[in-house]
Amino acid sequence: DAEKTASAEKTAGPKKRSKRRSVPEANVYIQAGYNNTIVSIAEQNGNILCWSSSGACGFKGTRKSTPYAGQVAAETAAGKAKNYGVEKVHVFIQGAGPGREQCLRGLVSSGLSIESITDTTAVPHNGCRKPRSRRV
Repeated sequence: DAEKTASAEKTAGPKKRSKRRSVPEANVYIQAGYNNTIVSIAEQNGNILCWSSSGACGFKGTRKSTPYAGQVAAETAAGKAKNYGVEKVHVFIQGAGPGREQCLRGLVSSGLSIESITDTTAVPHNGCRKPRSRRV
């Protein structure tokens, strides 16, 4: 048995190290809802590098929807992105939640330089029909 394990170790060879991708410029997608704030950091072609959310940072219930929770989520995601060498980011914000502006402050405080900010919140072009007026 000892001989088998020894020969198995020799044939396996040295473990190959996975080369970390170096991404100097990335996109940050912030989804600021009323219940949670999700921050995703992606390469320019759209592959997600890392993400974080208020819930993933340990906030529960109504504390998830606070500006501070959004800031912590942004700082956590930015910290993970630093491992990939991200320095410059283009920010795309969606939603009207309370963590919107605070997320940007979190990204700046963690050392990322923001190149552009784009608001991608969906705006209805005369959208759904309004509810009828209430008769009392």
